[in-house]
Amino acid sequence: MANSPHGGVLKDLYIRDEPIQAQLQTEAETLPYVTLTERQLCDLELILNGGFSPLEGFLTEAEYTSVVETLRLPDGTLWAIPIYLDIARAELDKLNVSAGSRLTLRDPRDDRPLAILTVSDLYQPDRAIEAAKVYGANDQAHPAVHYLFHNTRDTFVGGKLQAVNAPQHYDYVAIRRTPSEVRALFKKLNWTRVVAFQTRNPMHRAHRELTVRAARMRHANVLIQPVVGLTKPGDIDHFTRVRVYQAIMPKYPNGMAQLSLLPLAMRMGGPREAVWHAIIRKNFGATHFIVGRDHAGPGKNSQGQDFYGPYEAQDLVLKYKDELDIEVVPFQMLTYLPDTDEYMPINEVPEGTKTLNISGTELRRRLKTGAPIPEWFSYPEVVRILREANPPRDKQGFTVFLTGLHASGKEAIARALQVALNQEGGRSVSLLLGETIRQELSSELGFTKRERDINVARIGFVASELTRAGAGCIAAPIAPYDEARQLVRQQVSKAGGFYLVHVATPLEFCIKNDQTGVYQ
Repeated sequence: MANSPHGGVLKDLYIRDEPIQAQLQTEAETLPYVTLTERQLCDLELILNGGFSPLEGFLTEAEYTSVVETLRLPDGTLWAIPIYLDIARAELDKLNVSAGSRLTLRDPRDDRPLAILTVSDLYQPDRAIEAAKVYGANDQAHPAVHYLFHNTRDTFVGGKLQAVNAPQHYDYVAIRRTPSEVRALFKKLNWTRVVAFQTRNPMHRAHRELTVRAARMRHANVLIQPVVGLTKPGDIDHFTRVRVYQAIMPKYPNGMAQLSLLPLAMRMGGPREAVWHAIIRKNFGATHFIVGRDHAGPGKNSQGQDFYGPYEAQDLVLKYKDELDIEVVPFQMLTYLPDTDEYMPINEVPEGTKTLNISGTELRRRLKTGAPIPEWFSYPEVVRILREANPPRDKQGFTVFLTGLHASGKEAIARALQVALNQEGGRSVSLLLGETIRQELSSELGFTKRERDINVARIGFVASELTRAGAGCIAAPIAPYDEARQLVRQQVSKAGGFYLVHVATPLEFCIKNDQTGVYQ
């Protein structure tokens, strides 16, 4: 039998509101609306399907304050991470929103109405307190703290939700299951003891060994439930990771494991996040939950130290184990013993025994350079998928971004470079000249700072898409503002190489070569 939901009742709002779904759909089209952010979309989906039970909406001020300060909702129920809806005050004023208002929440991808929010209150949070209490420090090296200060809007809106439509997904539909669907699957398979495994990274042999050990020790089955919502900036994209998970599933003993995706927006909140993850897995019906070393840790703080201790997350989950009512499976890091060809928890390795390990940094280096990845570390099928998604530098797309004054000669350099690279072959190389972009993409723009930044951003978008496709791109705009150039660098660098070249031609030469009278 599946574990009971957190709070005793699975708050599946789709099932609850199904009898009035047509009525809600009609009403949603008549109400003022807000369009959700990507993180809000993830949170909403898990509120509506019961993954965040006992929540039935976004936290009110009293609920938010209680969770931040005490890890509990006002009624005493354990809840570790504040789930709120942030909206700009100017937008709320424009929509005339106040307590009692009803708002439609729309999907940012296709504008479909997903839910109706009945507003309970509007409030301004103390971000410094949230950062310190929830994430352990007001340090913007923490991705959730940086998001809190730079991405959340000024006003939080609390209130109950009614489900209108589920978000539409077109990827991996067969393994995107709600808590109700996962519980039905457990019943169909006659699974009564289930160990849930949380991951946001590709899985290798050590992960398979860890989960098999956990299942056999507890006489249980395994639910592999990777996060496919927002994870840590710089993580491998979820398409690649899911292909890896699908490749590794046949390596489990027949009938032992199932794969199901979780649309969670992680906060990388370490100990508190581990408690939150345990609650979520309990809502999905798991009876056991693996908490590993540095669970949901974000890495180093601004002083170069780890934000959390390696087993701090395990300690906090164990502190609340009776309330969580899900058995915690704490695991040490596994290491490979080449002499016996096996993996073993590092704390069980006899002194003097030879061990091998490949860190995440070393794995990325090997993928980047094409260096071999041994089969004791990962399966050939997994390595092939990772190499396809992370080609070595000489196989990646790239952008050369030339900038300088008008008539500095950057366009001539760009044309010559494009011709030379196309002559060499190996990949297509496109040319984005400032004058061409102005004519084809930005003809409505003038030359204020804002309009120049928009123009450069459009060039950056096109360049990043070409780079992502494995092509070369030579861009030669006038981009006088460093902030705009750095945004282009960030966008392109996610997909491949970025090379910024300043053509530092003296102004006197530019004036002399100006054929259009710009300097007159």
